[in-house]
Amino acid sequence: MKARLLLAVAPVAALLALAGCGGGGNSSASKLASLAPPESLLYLEGTLQPTGSLKSNVDSIAQSVAGIDNLGDFIVEQLGSSAEDDGHPLDFEGEIEPWLGEKGAVFFEGFDGSNFTDYGAIVETTDVAATESFIDKRAAKNKYPEKDGSYEGFDYKTDTKDYKPVVGIVGDYLVVAEDVDAFESAVDASEGEALADEDRFASLISAAAEGSLADAYVDIGGLVEPSSEVVERQGLDPQLLQALKSAGIDPGEATAVASLVPGADQVAIEISSDFAGEEPPSGDAADLLGSLPASSFAAFAVSGFGEQVQEAIDSVDASGVPDTVPPHQLKKGWKQIGIDLEGIAASLEEAGAFAVGNSERSLAGALVLTTSNSKAIDSVASIGELLRSVHVAGVTALSGKVNGFTVRNDELGNKPLVVAAKDRRLAIGYGVPATLTALAAESGKTLSDTAAYEEAVSALGSTPIAGFANGPAALRLADALVTNSEQGFQNAKRYLKAVRFVALGSTGEGDLATAKLIVGLER
Repeated sequence: MKARLLLAVAPVAALLALAGCGGGGNSSASKLASLAPPESLLYLEGTLQPTGSLKSNVDSIAQSVAGIDNLGDFIVEQLGSSAEDDGHPLDFEGEIEPWLGEKGAVFFEGFDGSNFTDYGAIVETTDVAATESFIDKRAAKNKYPEKDGSYEGFDYKTDTKDYKPVVGIVGDYLVVAEDVDAFESAVDASEGEALADEDRFASLISAAAEGSLADAYVDIGGLVEPSSEVVERQGLDPQLLQALKSAGIDPGEATAVASLVPGADQVAIEISSDFAGEEPPSGDAADLLGSLPASSFAAFAVSGFGEQVQEAIDSVDASGVPDTVPPHQLKKGWKQIGIDLEGIAASLEEAGAFAVGNSERSLAGALVLTTSNSKAIDSVASIGELLRSVHVAGVTALSGKVNGFTVRNDELGNKPLVVAAKDRRLAIGYGVPATLTALAAESGKTLSDTAAYEEAVSALGSTPIAGFANGPAALRLADALVTNSEQGFQNAKRYLKAVRFVALGSTGEGDLATAKLIVGLER
């Protein structure tokens, strides 16, 4: 904020403490959403002055990551320093704390494809008279003249320069809006239809995690309308929208709520999404994920992969490949050479991927598929034979008990592309050792044998694990790949060193999908 509108700095800055020392908890009981317009695209809410275990957890995380003992005190200190640097000293304890209420929120009505716009910040006040006195006091110190206004009986202040945020009192709330229009939207919501009255908002916000630091509601449909006009304006990929629909996600109707939940040695982001009547993705591929190599710095796994492959094959077959394969000839052509694409796709069950290495030269990984059809395994060797028969350069058959082949060329770098199969597994990888390790799940050490992975599984509780990253291993690779001149990364390293693991899990029930992202911290 500019110094000329310092009257807005303190309330907004206090609200931004949502991101550092706030908490959601029982968001559904809050009345702040009654001041947010019903068409709000993004709405964030939380508790401004946490106590008890929530505060101790936040402070514990701040100590682990940044060496800060009391995050709330640190934020207040930074606010005071910033205001003093602008030439307008601020006494948070004397000027703000006496009237600052328990909860605060921010809404955004617009999105221009890159940034959210048309915001309004709402802060609960325990003493309206004291809040009005604070506004008047800060306005008197403003470098530029203030302009008074009123809408529907609610007074507000703004300045006379180009940057025109508005500050006023609406009921028992302090409202800081981007402009007069946004302030009027908050007033209209308080006296008529508001976000709090929307059924989808009410049902989703009630699913927000207990004990959260902050909660965010997103109208995904409002951000990603599946129309050609919006696709063109926002630069969205039509194929991405179609892929989301194929996965059971209707982006034109979906909404989501995300909760940030601190623990003593971890931070969790829990997301619940309404898929607008479509069946959300579900399944458990934890066994496959746990069987991937123990040296993986990152890995993920999903179930129901065969259905997605079948849909992709059907789509390509129907439309064809320009200048290569005519429509309705892809499946027919492969079948003529003895490869049943539909049969292979139908037999696929789960898919997983992993990456290993601590430098650019040692970087390798593979996509691993499980199948219930032995013919799919045999097809791998047939594909290799076909490629060699038409004299594709760099194709070599694998020897031993593994069906498959390798492809080498200059564009691939120092390792070959490997396609291999054994027992019930297919693998497409970069580098022979990594790919063959993916096929030998029972002969080597796997992720499930490592302490960090077991901690990740435990942190997710009843939610099946679908993704895992080893913090120290990923940081070592990043350190090797990023040059010392990249100052941003060098500054971030001291915080990233605190990350022990990242775990991702998801479940689906009815039309509601829930995902958890947990960052485990070094103790």
